[in-house]
Amino acid sequence: MNNQAKEKKQPSLLLSILPVIVTIIFLAIAIKIEADIHIPLILGATFTAVIAVFVLGYKWVEIEEGIVASISSTMQAILILAIIGVIIGTWIIGGIVPTLIYYGLQILSPTFFLAASLLLCSVVSLATGSSWTTAGTVGIALIGIAQGLNIPLGLAAGAIISGAYFGDKISPLSDTTNLAPAMAGAKLFDHVKHMLYTTSISYGITLVLFVIIGFNFSGQELNSTEIQGILDVISANYNINPVLLLVPVIVIVMVAMKVPALPGLFIGALLGGVCAFIFQGSSLSDVLGSMMNGVTSETGHAMVDELMTNGGLMKMMWTIALIMSALTFGGVLEKSGMLGCIANKLLSYAKSTGSLILVTVLSCLFINILAGDQYLAIALPGKMYKDEFKKRGLAPRNLSRALEDSGTVTSALVPWNTCGATMSGFLGVSTFTYAPFAFFNILSPIVSTIAGYVGYSIMKLEDDPSAEEYKGPKAKKAKV
Repeated sequence: MNNQAKEKKQPSLLLSILPVIVTIIFLAIAIKIEADIHIPLILGATFTAVIAVFVLGYKWVEIEEGIVASISSTMQAILILAIIGVIIGTWIIGGIVPTLIYYGLQILSPTFFLAASLLLCSVVSLATGSSWTTAGTVGIALIGIAQGLNIPLGLAAGAIISGAYFGDKISPLSDTTNLAPAMAGAKLFDHVKHMLYTTSISYGITLVLFVIIGFNFSGQELNSTEIQGILDVISANYNINPVLLLVPVIVIVMVAMKVPALPGLFIGALLGGVCAFIFQGSSLSDVLGSMMNGVTSETGHAMVDELMTNGGLMKMMWTIALIMSALTFGGVLEKSGMLGCIANKLLSYAKSTGSLILVTVLSCLFINILAGDQYLAIALPGKMYKDEFKKRGLAPRNLSRALEDSGTVTSALVPWNTCGATMSGFLGVSTFTYAPFAFFNILSPIVSTIAGYVGYSIMKLEDDPSAEEYKGPKAKKAKV
């Protein structure tokens, strides 16, 4: 029917780019006037929906379905975000975060703080498979220690996020580590082993950079009076006990033992409440208040009050609203076919293996910026380029690695992305401030692209014993 044909009109490249440009202008204006970016994203989604309905012939109900599907795809992540807000509240009132900061200030030095933060967050994220859990627990304590040691918060957050996304990218427990090979048609452990070629280079450079930068603080005299003042205020207002360190250890072990994320994290929040009763003498009202509205510290010490005023379910609502706004925009773009149109145009420029991987990397980054979600940034290019990798005789693990090297890690560099908004919310450092120092996140897509152009660790389809069902007559020799 003619009416049906109108509903399925394909967007042109120019029409697909138009809402992107308009939304970027909206965002630029908001950033310029220091306004929240939620409404500009919603305005961008509205503009895109108008084009989809009145130009492309889509029905509003179809656009709405796309929005709902986009938000639904990350609902578990949104729920985890809400629970981590509750954890932060109970871990502060329970004395867990104060204890981590108290001991950390006495152990870590400015010289090795950045490298130690990178390594610690790497271990935790490898064990849990979650960058969010790492940043929302250990990361918050490390930010507090950085303030006490006079380490620039952008640098500290960069080290924390680099370590957190190392595990998120390479741990078999990570959802993105499982999603990428599923989209590309690779096996999980083949995917993980293949990532080690590029990840080890990115991580090695990152570690060296943080060690070198750390030496810049070696001649810096610690303000022992200020640090002792922080320690005195913390010990005067909280019962500091090494037993409290067991709580984050228990949470890490639970997640590592594959306890589902939601109940595992909620148990962590409840343990924080129990610690508040036992060690801090808090009332039930205090604990429930910390879960809902977080903790407002009133010690009289400006730095301690800044550190300990955090957490709560309501604290996360700003971030959750931002994520939903970004997903609304991304959902309209995807449903209307505009996102696919732009990505397919990029594919037309991929003549060699190197350029194909570059297009994959750019597509992931592009979707992270426009759709605001790392899952879409992995899933959509994975579906779009799977057949192309096969036609060119490339093993599926090459595609899955490119998806992770770009889609997973660059998500934390975009302020309105689910991950960028979450990292900024947890650590109290703006995305623009920490992004230049998230070296691992910046280097990963670069190293992956260079590997594609020089042919380093690129596996041909014919040499992949795990991809028998993936092979077919259309496969041809890869051109590097």
